[in-house]
Amino acid sequence: MNKKKQQTEQTKKKIADASKTLFAQKGYKATSIDDIVKATGCSAGNIYYHFKSKEGLFLHLMDDWNREWEDNWLAKESMYATTIDKLYGMAEHAALDQLNHPLSKAVDEFFNSAEKDPEVEERINEMVRGYIEFNRHLLQKGIDDGELEMADVTGIATILDILMYGLNQHTRRMGREEALAAYRLAMDVFLHGIAKPSR
Repeated sequence: MNKKKQQTEQTKKKIADASKTLFAQKGYKATSIDDIVKATGCSAGNIYYHFKSKEGLFLHLMDDWNREWEDNWLAKESMYATTIDKLYGMAEHAALDQLNHPLSKAVDEFFNSAEKDPEVEERINEMVRGYIEFNRHLLQKGIDDGELEMADVTGIATILDILMYGLNQHTRRMGREEALAAYRLAMDVFLHGIAKPSR
């Protein structure tokens, strides 16, 4: 990497690190570009050069969080012998990550904020497609190994994403053990349903 590119990457990281702290402390809406300028010593133009907008900067932080989540999950995925075990493990991993991550509240604010420009909406849609693809891959492994039986793996992967998103929203005000119990129960229902078997 040449010196100019290295300096560019360092500046980008400096802006991202400072803004992550601000978003965690103040929330998404209350953090302004001026706040980030003061925290970094970078000009607003420099921030816009690297990230285009406050939304673009926040999406960059969400991408970092997603990569970190997946890396942490992949590091421990091999601890689980079956796909069913992995689904329970993934639910627990998601619950603990959501409870502990400094950007959790700011992400809620970001998603619930008013209009977003089409480029931001497309990046969010791309992120969601990534979550569904992650689920699809995990479920397909369970089908291939004979643990799971289903016809529409993409549909079920989408339902799993919706379930995890809903859990994320509803467990925010719960304590650690209550949230973990909710995630485990949700995975029980997802895998086994609630209907009694017909006689």
